[in-house]
Amino acid sequence: MFLIVAVASLLVKIIPSSVGEFQRPFKFDSPLRDGGLHPHGTSTFDQTPQVAIGRGTIIVGSVLHEAGWPRAVEAFRGIPYALPPVGDRRFRPLVPISSQGVINATRFGPRCPGKQLVQLPGSGGAESEDCLTLNVFRPEIADADSETVKWPVAVYIHGGAFNRGTAKVDGRIPVAAMHDTASMVAWSERPFVAVSFNYRIGALGFLPSNLSREEGILNLGLKDQVVVMEWVQENIHNFGGDPSQVTLFGLSAGAHSIGHHVMNLRDESPLFHRVIIESGAATSRGVYPYDAARHQVQFAEFLTEAGCADLPSAAVFPCLRARPEKDITDAQTAVFEKYNPSLRWAFQPVIDGDIISKRPIDAWASGAWNMVPIMTGFSTNEGTYYVPASMAQPDEFTDFFRVLIPRLSTADLRVIKELYPDPSTRPDSPYVDSRDLAAIGVGPQFKRVEAAYAHYAYVCPVRQTATLAAPNQKPPVYLYHWALNQTVKGGANHADHILYQTMDAAVLEYSEAQRDVAWTMHAYWTSFITTGDPNSIRGRAGDRPEWARYNTEKPRVMVFGEDNDERGGGDGLGVAAKMEEDEWSRQECKFWWTKTELSEMG
Repeated sequence: MFLIVAVASLLVKIIPSSVGEFQRPFKFDSPLRDGGLHPHGTSTFDQTPQVAIGRGTIIVGSVLHEAGWPRAVEAFRGIPYALPPVGDRRFRPLVPISSQGVINATRFGPRCPGKQLVQLPGSGGAESEDCLTLNVFRPEIADADSETVKWPVAVYIHGGAFNRGTAKVDGRIPVAAMHDTASMVAWSERPFVAVSFNYRIGALGFLPSNLSREEGILNLGLKDQVVVMEWVQENIHNFGGDPSQVTLFGLSAGAHSIGHHVMNLRDESPLFHRVIIESGAATSRGVYPYDAARHQVQFAEFLTEAGCADLPSAAVFPCLRARPEKDITDAQTAVFEKYNPSLRWAFQPVIDGDIISKRPIDAWASGAWNMVPIMTGFSTNEGTYYVPASMAQPDEFTDFFRVLIPRLSTADLRVIKELYPDPSTRPDSPYVDSRDLAAIGVGPQFKRVEAAYAHYAYVCPVRQTATLAAPNQKPPVYLYHWALNQTVKGGANHADHILYQTMDAAVLEYSEAQRDVAWTMHAYWTSFITTGDPNSIRGRAGDRPEWARYNTEKPRVMVFGEDNDERGGGDGLGVAAKMEEDEWSRQECKFWWTKTELSEMG
């Protein structure tokens, strides 16, 4: 028998000796409901689960059950994993928490300061430097004797260009950039424990410069991620998770991060055992040395904006640590916005001789990385969110890449123009746009620049991961291509697949075809998380095609939602998933792969 900890008072009268184990082991013998889907309603909090993780720490959670979920989920949200990085701890490595007493883990913590894409309803823009919290989700536990059961673990790393993003989710708004990890757990055929978390972003997490190197504070955001992985190894067994079966998964900047962790060999025990790298890679977009000229310039601009310029080196970081939080966040926003139009983003991971010990392409060439099962993939229109929508003139296209990658030669730019024929002079160009451009708010060069940037920044680095890993490691590699058109302007956007992966009501209730895509994608992902094989757990999507491991001699890719454009106003239903030869954009990738080194030289 155990005692419920009252959240309102946060008092623990008696702590049972077995509190670190499951309080109510879960019975997984009830069938999933296939019908009866309803819009997201208010979550119910009808139980009070609790977990002890050692050092006198008791974590009190809540039970979530959204309308339409097949089962409830126990949620432990807003768990601090380090001392707040504020004041003198700002711009320093994290300090672990030794003991926390009773933690009310019934709400998400504030998000880390950054240029957010979405303001959550009622949040008031809630963000704070005191943001380093994590969230644990597990299936609701029922009365049964299964305390020894340990479930696989999935750790989600959010994206956002290393300047945006959060682990906080509001189920009332279906936004692809926000990952509803609890919903993914609720719908899984096989139980697993999931973790999501915040890490430092923007200048607070990624402030490269010579002085930052001297201070030992490069790539703090990536180091925060490692601290979370270490927390998982130490504590997740108390939530029913198996620390020897950890999958890292994430999108965009989260995927780039995972790519770097794959390359970061450690002498200690491994922190993860398989990875899902979505629309990102270690070689994506460009990873420069910490002392690259652009970083030095951006660092100086940040100091000016923060009011800490023209100081002796020894006084710079004391000045930054003493500034009000708003001064720091305003400064990082100003610098980020200056470079955002060119996509030469400020505050990014850099080669630091530690977590990123060398250029990612050199790490691949070394043959030494964490060789684990890999699932990775890209979307057709990865560039939609980023490139200048109004681009109208051919010279703008050329100038865009000349600025983005300064080391491109005249010959390189000529090849790019040949690979992406100008729609204003080539009637046969695939980038001739027959849509009503004024109605959707784009210029005649938009389709062309979107495709070229998508290939350079996402599609080709992802395919590069599969191409370099598959023949050189025993664990399997699986490649996917997201092709479902969601909007007239964006097509198959960067991050669109998240709503399907997490079984969001917005897609489940849209149509049978949309629901089929969601069930199929979710089944592959959760099967991989729980077994390392996307095919092994069949469940509700039992008739889905076999996903073959990637083979560079006969490369094949799993394509999701091809020819489905119903959400964009069309009538095509397409196919939920099918294996195809991996030929789409391959010629373009062969060129971009030869320029990877240019993108890693600053």
